[in-house]
Amino acid sequence: MRDIQSEEDTRAVPLKKVGVKGVKYPVTVLDKNSKTQQTTACVDLFVNLPHNYKGTHMSRFIEVFHKYHTDLSMHHFLDMLEEIRVKLDAQRAFGRVSFPYFIEKQAPVSGACGIMQYSCSYDGEVCEGGERKFYVSIQVPVATLCPCSKAISEYGAHNQRGIVSVRLQYNDFFWIEDVIETIEKCASTPLYTLLKRKDEKFVTEHAYENPRFVEDVVREVYLGLKKLGFKKFSVEAENDESIHNHNAYACAEYSE
Repeated sequence: MRDIQSEEDTRAVPLKKVGVKGVKYPVTVLDKNSKTQQTTACVDLFVNLPHNYKGTHMSRFIEVFHKYHTDLSMHHFLDMLEEIRVKLDAQRAFGRVSFPYFIEKQAPVSGACGIMQYSCSYDGEVCEGGERKFYVSIQVPVATLCPCSKAISEYGAHNQRGIVSVRLQYNDFFWIEDVIETIEKCASTPLYTLLKRKDEKFVTEHAYENPRFVEDVVREVYLGLKKLGFKKFSVEAENDESIHNHNAYACAEYSE
């Protein structure tokens, strides 16, 4: 059959990225407690396209990804991109896989169990010369209590939920759970899916005793990630303010 994609294009316009975007697919990722976890990913896969090629072969992205979807561990992700690059005869291949990650979490006093969801993604790029880049992003919901409000109020203090987002360059293997635990310890209090009344009392009082600005959260997470051994990362914290009609935000980056 005629292969139109491989025919010559005469417009002399190279394309940085061509491929498939927004593919919904079941995947299996590593889980610290249960060894593996099944979840559903949104997948973007691309290669570069030289100026003389009319198009790429979209079906080949799915063919390769299907081979890896039952073991999408961190070290396999770049192998998958390299296979896509080679199969499509490209100089570069790019990929992003976003997925919800679930952790069973116990309430702090009652021990009641609930499931927390965290948003995660893998981003990678491989090049013909052997260069590889891989980043893991994790979003962690937290709660913070305002130090200023606590200091100036005769009683009480306003608090809010926020999101801490980290983007980590992959160097050595790590568990997503360890990063989440580190982040949650830097907030006024972690969040929970299930709390009994005695848990609510504990969480409320714990937050009051640990006031944090977004600046505090970012600085504490920054130090925590360095302690975990990450050599390049970014940290962002954004609070959905409870008494202001705007959000509070801070960020920091680190690179050895």
